[in-house]
This record gives sequence, C-alpha cells and structure tokens, in this order.
Amino acid sequence: MRYKLILSLLISLMIALNVSAQFSLENAFPNLTFNDPLDLQNSGDGTNRIFVVEQAGRIKVFPNSSSVTSLKTYLDITDRVSAGGEMGLLGLAFHPDYKNNGYFYVNYTVSNPRKTRISRFQVSSENPDSADKNTEVILLTFNQPFGNHNGGWIGFGPDDGYFYIGTGDGGSGGDPQNNGQSITTFLGKILRIDIDNQDPGLEYAIPPNNPFVDSTGSVVKEIYAWGMRNPWRNSFDPVTGWLWCADVGQSAWEEIDIIENGKNYGWRCYEGNHSFNMSGCDYPEYIFPIWEYSHGQGCSITGGYVYRGPTVPELTGKYIYADLCTGTVWSLEYDGINPPDNQTLLTAPGNVTSFGVDECNELYIVTFSPDRIYRFTPTVPIVAPSGLDGMAGITLGNPIRVIVNLWWNDNSNNEDGFIIERKTNNGNFQVIDSVESNVTGYTDWSVIDTTTYTYRVKAFNATNTSGYSNEFTVITPLREVEAPSDLVATAIGPNEIELNWADNDFQEEGYKIERKTGAQGIYAIIDSVVENVISYLDQSVEVNTLYYYRVFAFIEQVVSDYSNEDSAKTPNPTGVEDSRIPNEYKLEQNYPNPFNTSTGIQFSLSETSNVNIRIYNSLGKTIDTISGGVMQAGIYGRIWNAQSYASGIYYLKMTAESINSDKVYSNVIKMIYLK
Repeated sequence: MRYKLILSLLISLMIALNVSAQFSLENAFPNLTFNDPLDLQNSGDGTNRIFVVEQAGRIKVFPNSSSVTSLKTYLDITDRVSAGGEMGLLGLAFHPDYKNNGYFYVNYTVSNPRKTRISRFQVSSENPDSADKNTEVILLTFNQPFGNHNGGWIGFGPDDGYFYIGTGDGGSGGDPQNNGQSITTFLGKILRIDIDNQDPGLEYAIPPNNPFVDSTGSVVKEIYAWGMRNPWRNSFDPVTGWLWCADVGQSAWEEIDIIENGKNYGWRCYEGNHSFNMSGCDYPEYIFPIWEYSHGQGCSITGGYVYRGPTVPELTGKYIYADLCTGTVWSLEYDGINPPDNQTLLTAPGNVTSFGVDECNELYIVTFSPDRIYRFTPTVPIVAPSGLDGMAGITLGNPIRVIVNLWWNDNSNNEDGFIIERKTNNGNFQVIDSVESNVTGYTDWSVIDTTTYTYRVKAFNATNTSGYSNEFTVITPLREVEAPSDLVATAIGPNEIELNWADNDFQEEGYKIERKTGAQGIYAIIDSVVENVISYLDQSVEVNTLYYYRVFAFIEQVVSDYSNEDSAKTPNPTGVEDSRIPNEYKLEQNYPNPFNTSTGIQFSLSETSNVNIRIYNSLGKTIDTISGGVMQAGIYGRIWNAQSYASGIYYLKMTAESINSDKVYSNVIKMIYLK
C-alpha cells in the first residue's frame, strides 16, 4: 500500500540505544586532531595536562579542556622509532615525582636489528611543554624476533613505586619460540624494576622481592610474572592496588588477568581457560583469567582502567575495557570473592586502541578511525510522553481513506523526536514512524478498515530513549463503495472486446475487471483501472469465443458489489475477414507489442497463395506455426497465446508464394513478450 511506512533506520536506532544507560561518549577535544593515537597519560604534577602518544614517535600535550584549540609537540623521536603494524612508540609513563625531577619514560621499537627499547627522558628546564630529546637514557633493550606482539605498556606501581613493563611473546603466531613459558627471556612477561636505584652494570636495580632475584645463570631477574601472550594495556587500581592486564588471544579467546608476583599465566600452554599447546606444560600452578570472551564477540582486547572518576558514579569500581575490532565497551565488576559481572556499555565510534585517565581519574577512550579521544558524559534521562489519545475516521476526498489521528503530551525538553509503535490485535508492537521534537501529534495513513490497532509512543535522542507512554486502542471504521452499473460488453474485432459502465461512487480508488469463458466458466480478475476510468479494452481474448464480464469498485481492501453481468462473442476469423482484396502482401506489426500472454497478428494476401507463418525464438528455432497451406486473397487475423513460453524476444516470419503468378513475399517482425 502506497502509504505504508517501513522505517528500518528507526528500528536500528532502537536496538542500539540502551534505555537504562545514564551516560554516553562525547568527543573530549573536538577542536584537536591526532595521528594514530595509542596512549593517553597525565603527568601527575598538578597541571592537569593531557599527553597523547602517537604511534609514529610523537607525544602531544595540551590543557585538559574541551575548548582547547591547539596542541604542542612534547617529544618527537620519529628519527629513532620504527613504526608500522604493531611497532612504534607504544607506551608512556611519568615518574611519580615528575613535578620535581622532570623524568618520564617511553617504550618504543627500533629496527636493524628489531628491538624494544625502554628509555628515560627529561622535560626541558625552559619549557614545561617540551622535552629534551637529547636527555635520553636507555634503561633496557631486548630483541624482538618478529614485528608483532611487542606489548608496550609501562607504568608505576601505586604502592611500591616500582616500574612495570608489559612485553609480548615476540610475535609470529602460537609463540613458536615458547617465550611465554621461558624465564630466560624478557618476552611474554610482566617485568618490574627499580628505576630510583642502580645495581652494578644496570641503569636500574632489581627489586628484592622479585621472584627470581636470587637466581643464577641466564634467568631474567626482572621478571615479575610470566606466561603472557601480548598484554595490550595494563593499569593499576589506585584503591585496591591490583594490576589489571588485558592479554590479547591467539585465535579464539581474549582474557583479563589480575597480575600477582611470581605467577605463571599460562601462555602458550593455555589460551584463556582453554588448552592451546600443552607440549612441555608441567608447571605446577597456572593462573587462569578472571574473565574471557570468545572471538564471536570480538578479536583483540584493549585493556582499560577500574573507573574511579567523578562523572559516572554508577561505573565506580568497575573495570572498563573494549575490543579493538568491534568497538564494544564493557564493564567488569570483580571483587575477588564473588563471580565477575560483565556488562555491555556501548559501542565506541572507532577502533579502541587504549584508555587513559586524567589527574582527577576521569576515564578517556583512545581510538583509530576516527583518530579521537572520547570520554563518558552523563545523559539527562528522557521523560516518557503521556496522555496518548486519538480517534479513527474517514477522510473526505477522492479516494476516501481510513486514518487514525494520535496526540500526546511532551514531558521532556531533551528529545530529538518521538517513535510511534503499533500492533494489530494480539500481535507484537512494531515501529511505524517517527516525528521531530516538539511535535505531539501523528496521523497514521497505513491502516485498514474494521481493524483493532493499539499504539504507544516514546521519546528518543542520539544516545537514549524514554519509557513508553500509555497504550491507546482504537477500531477503524468501514468505508462503503457503490457498485458500478450498466455494464456493456461489445466485440469490436476477433481479438478485442470493449467494456463500458456507469460510475456510481466518485471516491473509489479504481475498478477491477473479472472475466469468464462461456456460461459455465469461473470468473477471475484480468485487470484493473484507476478511479474515474469507466471503460476497458480487453485484447487478450481468443477468436470465436463467448466471454462474460463483471466489474466492481474498490478502495484498498474495501470492495463494492458487482455490476450487472454482460457478454460478447468474438467473430470467427478462419475465413476472409475483409471482402476487399488488398493491393499487396503485408505482415503487420503484432498488437499489442510488448504483450503479456496473447497478441494479435494481422496479414494481407493480394493473391491466392501458399502461406507459411512461423514463430522463432532468439536462437532461430521454430517454436510455433500460425498459418500454413493455400489461402485465398484477403485480410486475416490470428491470436498467438504465449502462455507456455518464457518472456523474451520472438520473431514472426511470413512467406507467401502466389498460386497464379510469380509473386513471392517474405517478411520478419520482432515481438516482445513480457510476463
């Protein structure tokens, strides 16, 4: 029906919105642009500045204000960083006493040979928004056998002040060197060092309670925990002191771990809670994740923070994390005693590469495509509309329509509009349309007669929807249509019957024509005409056949009674149909053309002739014969019924050879059959 409204966009909006959510994401710094941002940190010096790490080797700094319009380059070491894929400037951490000593630390990759480098830099003594790249002190370097799984996170423990480093297993796939389980390599680990003291031959000291501090030989004393695949973003909860780690999975499972001193987290023996490669896996205690999700929900975890910010109190104490591929953002509530509770929050508008917090512990989300920084913002609840009421009626005009008029009260001032839902009898509610904000009425043109409809309305904006209004139920009226009369059927040729009737209802949508063959036939609809048309030419009739007709008016599904019945018989075309002798041979173009099912063929013979008229398909194959044999001079008509053939192009060929002279005639016409 031409007035029916199917609004798939509104349905998608309804699915995407979370009615109970009291927050959404907003572009935290809409006037700034970034290039491949990978990390966000604050310096903890009371300046409330934001530092954003860009993969190519730059750190940008700017005031923590949504109105900020420019940023500065704090550090540029693109000449030292090897970036691309999973390589680049991957991590940033400020010394807990940065305000006094100006020290900060970075984690980046270099080439020729490929290595991870952990370095310390110092801020310029003359410009607090610029670091001195010539102050670099390389603390730690280790080889990377492949270009992926470089880890990259670095950070300071809130309780012990030690410096922590997350490293990947060295890359490729499946940890071919078994680095995750080896304690003689820096790869696949959480490392911990003391950067405020020095052991002989090192730029740092080994904390005295590291698990392998007293080991000898090639054991890596910097190890704090091992069995990691590619920890992508770790964080400490300042309240509990727990170190949360998001470890990227291989091909099936992503996991979240609470990192403890001296623990083995299972890779490559286990991927999440599931066996992966158990060769040589005889360690007495593997620590399994507190949470995992399958690759049916995403493909690569991005670790976040336990929310301790002031903006969204309902998230307080919950670990916020995301999936890089899908952009899904979750909250995980876990106290170490009760089972974890994981909830989907929303979908970020890009690929989530990292999270970060400012000096107030407010949380930020870092994304690629678009390269932006987002933050949570509280949303004001939308108050549901009320007082939904209405009435059903019939319009004046041509044609008349059944409608339902609705109206309601707008109780909110932050909606973008209203969504109208409808159900029929005991069916399910479906979205039928929407209106803009401040519009408190709607006319439903897509209803039919004598039907019970129930409506409800709710408000919406870009991030939320209200509850529903009250429900309103109405029964639509029945329209009446007067039947046509004085139907007359007249055969005007072997292939045509003309119908005429009287119009007794000037609001009909149109007429439907029914026909049957012979008095004992069964009526069937053969066609329809629009309103105010009171005649019809039936060109789908056979020759020498009696047809009966009747007509009724309609408005959508409402129909009138039938008109009177009338009949007409087509003439017999087997003899000469015109006593005039034509002057020439001629094959006329078929009519109608294009045609549906049947078409008329007319040809002329100027002399008694041997005639052959055949029909060919587009491959040149004969499929039917119209006439053949000796025929007298005259004008002839035939009907070709193509019901058993496929739609397409057909060719009609006529050849005629005079019996009394040497005249020969041949012609071909093209016919188009459209079912």
